[in-house]
This record gives sequence, C-alpha cells and structure tokens, in this order.
Amino acid sequence: MGDQTLTVQRAWVIPSPVKNLRSCANLEFLMATTDFSERRAAFRKLHESGCFVIPNPWDIGTARYLRHLGFQAVATTSAGFAFAQGLPDSAVPRHLMLSHIAEIVRSVELPVNADFESGYAPEPEGVAESVRLCVETGVAGLSIEDSTGDRSKPLFDLPVAVERMKAARAAIGDSGVMLVGRAECFLVGHAEPLKEAIQRLQAYAEAGADVLYAPGVKERADIQAIVSAVRPKPVNVLMSANTGLKVSDLAELGVRRISVGSSLARAAWGGFIRASKLIAEEGSFAGFDGAAGFADLNGFFKTPSAVRASAGPARE
Repeated sequence: MGDQTLTVQRAWVIPSPVKNLRSCANLEFLMATTDFSERRAAFRKLHESGCFVIPNPWDIGTARYLRHLGFQAVATTSAGFAFAQGLPDSAVPRHLMLSHIAEIVRSVELPVNADFESGYAPEPEGVAESVRLCVETGVAGLSIEDSTGDRSKPLFDLPVAVERMKAARAAIGDSGVMLVGRAECFLVGHAEPLKEAIQRLQAYAEAGADVLYAPGVKERADIQAIVSAVRPKPVNVLMSANTGLKVSDLAELGVRRISVGSSLARAAWGGFIRASKLIAEEGSFAGFDGAAGFADLNGFFKTPSAVRASAGPARE
C-alpha cells in the first residue's frame, strides 16, 4: 500500500510466470555467490539502538546513489516502483515486485527491506508462500500490512491479521530476515486510528513481528504513545512530507527507524511534472533550472563503486 491512502482494489492472486525465483538465472547466481547472513545481521544490529534513516529508492540508480551518500540500509517503495511502471500503488503483480526487490538487493551491498504490501494473498497460507519467495530474493527485512484493499472493510479483522503475521513469521524461519508488522489505521481513515493501531501493533509484536510500523502517524504525542506501547520493540515512522520534524526530533521521541516511502520518487516526479508543464503550456525550458548536471551524473555512474553490480559485500 506504500504511504498513500488506498485508491485501488488489490488483485490478490496473480499467476506468476516464475514459480520459484531460484529458476531465474540471475537470481540463481546471486543466491549461489552471496552470503546474506552478514547483511541481515548488520540490519538487525541497526535496530538495537539509536535512530537511523532507511530511504526508499525505486530503481538501481537511486539505490546506488543513496549508498554513495552513506545510508546504511535501503527499503523498496511499492508506490515509487508502481509509478515508474505506469501503475497505481498496489497494482504491481507479485512476480514483478519480487523481480524488482531482487534487482535492488543485487544492486547494492546494503541490507534491503522490502515493502511487501499485504503479502499478495488474503489467507495466511498465501502470505506464507509470498514471504518465502521474498526471503529468497536476499532481503534483510520485509513488511506485511493489514489492509484488505476493500474500501467497505479496509482492515483485516484482528484475529485474521494476527494469523497472517504468524504465517509470515513461520515462513521467514531461521533466515535472519526481520519482520515488520504494519497497522494501516491512519491511512484507511479509521475512526480511532491511534487506539486501533496500538492494539494491532502490540498483537503483531506477540505474533512475531520484529519492528512495528503505523504509517500516517504525524503528531508527536501519537508517535511517542506508539513507541511507549510497544517498547522494547523498535518502531518505524514514515516521513512522507516536510512536517517540521527532523531526525533528531524523532530520535528524542524514541523512534528507532525512519523511512520515506514514495517521497523521494514523488520529489523526482515533481521536478519532471513542473518542467514538462512549462514546456507544454508556456514553451519554456525554465523547469530545467536546478536539474542535476549530466557530467555529474554520468561521472558518478562511471565510478567503480557505482557501476559495480554487487553480488556480495563490497571488497575495496
């Protein structure tokens, strides 16, 4: 579901031409030559103390530039990737999303957290199958949300949501992948989003979620209430707009992890839309002011660290 209010009905069961990702030649090479345990251990350690930002690239180039800036982990964005495919959020089929996740994993030597929407199935067994496939991509973490895709009943009943989380936990097994439990109460317009989110997040923690996440929470008091309610489990907060809060503010509230969802992708889209409209409506190229320089980008992607299609930890 990403970080936006649900706008489309989710297609739950979509046939995939790739029944098992290990049959894909590129991924088979990746799995054979990469020990993901180091990335997964490093990712888990990031959640033990302090506060870190896990930004969301939407393609290989943006993932590598974020690595260049020094971020210690990245997360996929379902919405950012969907927009790049000419689709709305939640409309990307499972096999295509798995391919995208695997591409991001093999493009950088960082831990990658997968925005895995609702697990691409309503029933626990289907969620488990999807999660097993996602683990095979080499991710260090993955999130499962509790939205149904049905406007008339936007959230799974709590008992069902808990069983889905338990199924995801069991499918992860001893792989070391972290499970993020998401409560979508704020995004679907629940009458009492904070109260419901806390109840759900506490239940997801008991069901085996390692990290708790209620996208859409914005008020300091609400953020602090969630952190306190699920402590000592780490909490992820989504920053999808400039609310005035900074990383240091969220750290003081006890937030362990900060993601940005589709915000970076939308920022790029904003520049593209403004420049395109000026050409179409005014015949002006003023929208190119402030654009990244060709030489800068071209030079960056020529560097060994940028062009390296990593299959494992960096070797300097």
